[in-house]
Amino acid sequence: MAWARSSENSLGAAADAADNLTADFDASLSGLGHELGSAAYNMSEVLALPIFKQEGLENSFQYILCAATSPASKINEETVTYLNQRQSYELRLKRLGDNSSFQGGELLKSVVRVVFHDRRLQYTEYEQLAQWRSIRPNERLLDIDIPLSVNIYDIRKDPTAVNKVEFQWDPNKDTSVAVQVHCISTEFTAHRHGGEKGIPFRIQVDSYSIDDEHLNSASCQIKVFKPKGADRKIKTDREKMEKKPDKDKYQPSYEYTILTEVCIMPLHDAQQLSTPDASFNSPASSSYNSSFQTPPDINRSLQSPTNSVPTPTEDVVDKAGSPEPLALPSEPLSPGASIQDTQNWLVHNRFGNYVRTFNNFAGADLLRLTREDLVQICGPADGIRLFNALQARAIRPRLTIYVCLESQHVYHAIFLENLCVEELKLKIAQLFNASPSQLADLYRQGPTGIHVIITDQMVQNLNDETCFALSMVKAENDENRYHVVFK
Repeated sequence: MAWARSSENSLGAAADAADNLTADFDASLSGLGHELGSAAYNMSEVLALPIFKQEGLENSFQYILCAATSPASKINEETVTYLNQRQSYELRLKRLGDNSSFQGGELLKSVVRVVFHDRRLQYTEYEQLAQWRSIRPNERLLDIDIPLSVNIYDIRKDPTAVNKVEFQWDPNKDTSVAVQVHCISTEFTAHRHGGEKGIPFRIQVDSYSIDDEHLNSASCQIKVFKPKGADRKIKTDREKMEKKPDKDKYQPSYEYTILTEVCIMPLHDAQQLSTPDASFNSPASSSYNSSFQTPPDINRSLQSPTNSVPTPTEDVVDKAGSPEPLALPSEPLSPGASIQDTQNWLVHNRFGNYVRTFNNFAGADLLRLTREDLVQICGPADGIRLFNALQARAIRPRLTIYVCLESQHVYHAIFLENLCVEELKLKIAQLFNASPSQLADLYRQGPTGIHVIITDQMVQNLNDETCFALSMVKAENDENRYHVVFK
């Protein structure tokens, strides 16, 4: 009996100790939210973040490159992956979500390509690839190791597009393609006497339906070294990181590289890569609409000035005769912009990588973010660029003058950028809804009422915010044209 009582006392003491430990543990957890300030984390809000939502997976893809990322990538910066030249690397493709619609054997089509990471080189991609192809006429910049690839069909390699390959695959099967990059990163740098710093490339995957509907694009940053050079580079980076005192500012090295989705339209097709882009050979240049109907009496049009300046809406036609739309300047994001308008604004201003990050943000939500918030979300480079784009202000013109007709007292502002007579004549014609061909010479009334012809040099020496009254004088040789006198 004594032993039984002793056992009961021991069990009771153990139960009390367990209760005390539970209470202490709960008490230690209760202050976690308060240590972070008044804005404690709410689990329901965390679960509501876009990353935890499963919506929209019908066109979501996952691409994994079986190569380690560099340990020298800073936090908030994109990782870089080192590859060996001509070595095969497995690239796994997977379509997320419900694939029941593909049970009938319907396939998907993907295009894998290697492109330049540097925007400056992207503009000269055709010339760079053409030069590389001339040096290596029988080689490809990107190739597929077919024996090591799994479940890919209808492989196509265009001989004129050496940086891309195309194939089809079944989303219901485990699919991987073994890619090889035959070009090292220093081949496109200026050759010196050794020690050249290689430029980064990007591996990009564009996926389409069998009907050529674009579904998804993703990419990652890579650098390509001579055989076994990538292994030595990773080893060197790890040794350097072990000696750094601020290791917490760098990302760990991961065994695999996950390609990041990019919300942009896929790059040029092979036919376009085989010919220079027309946008570089024929830059858009604004010209006045020559089909403007001249009013029978210019005085009638000048008596009713309008603030609506005609904008060139016609397409600019290049040398080949095909219309090319004018590139319109980007407008600032409005606080009243809807979620869809905000998404379109991000893509139009080259922030397509962050469309999914801000997929629930309206214009007002995005404008409320501070510079520090955007740097934390997008990293230093893109964060500062996005903040500047959101807070953009109109660029101050080089010269502002105010004009009105001699018979009126309402002035209109004219903003000049090029400071030349032709620009001034065009702005006057636009202001009064007339054609520049109706205006002959421009004069400024000088001392004793003399008329001094306005030249480019005179426009450049006008004082800012000067007021002028305009009078119209018929040209001597042409009754349909008028001289404009600035008084």
